[in-house]
Amino acid sequence: MTHRSVGAHNNERLEFLGDGLLNTIIAIELFQRRPDAPEGELSRLRAWLVRGETLAEVGREIHLGSVVRLGEGERKSGGSRRGTILADALEAVIGAVYLDSGFQTTQELVVRLFAERLDDLPSRTALKDPKTRLQELLQAQQQPLPEYELIGAAGADHERRFTVACRIAGFDLSREATASSRRKAEQQAAESCLTELEGRAAK
Repeated sequence: MTHRSVGAHNNERLEFLGDGLLNTIIAIELFQRRPDAPEGELSRLRAWLVRGETLAEVGREIHLGSVVRLGEGERKSGGSRRGTILADALEAVIGAVYLDSGFQTTQELVVRLFAERLDDLPSRTALKDPKTRLQELLQAQQQPLPEYELIGAAGADHERRFTVACRIAGFDLSREATASSRRKAEQQAAESCLTELEGRAAK
């Protein structure tokens, strides 16, 4: 397993191949497991399963970081634990298995690695991102939609942190969140507002 920080001879081509195979295999599994699900739901499920965070989790579960070759800089900065590197390495493994043993073996590997997640797929509601769920909740109660405001951004370009506020005028509610992108910060702030509104409704 060779990260691009080592040099020109690395796994990037295998990552490309593995990414395509993973998407295809997961699509086949979802198509078979959810025979009544519409295309949009299947697409959201696949996106949830093949997103970088999920691939990194699988990579950690099989201790993939211990066998990834890294350049000196990446190694010293903890690259073997970094989510993006683990996700890419997992895709490279999938691509390599296909070249070595064919599609059926690759399919069996992917299904085995993702077995728990495939057996415990999230509900249709849980698949929706927090901003969408918050918007639908407010629309159902005929309330004004939330407003998102960028409060600030700090840090170097490669480790920028964004702080966003989500405000809901109809409930006199405001929550802030900080994340590595403005989109993620908005989602986290929306999730915080959702939790608060659901807590109020339960009282």
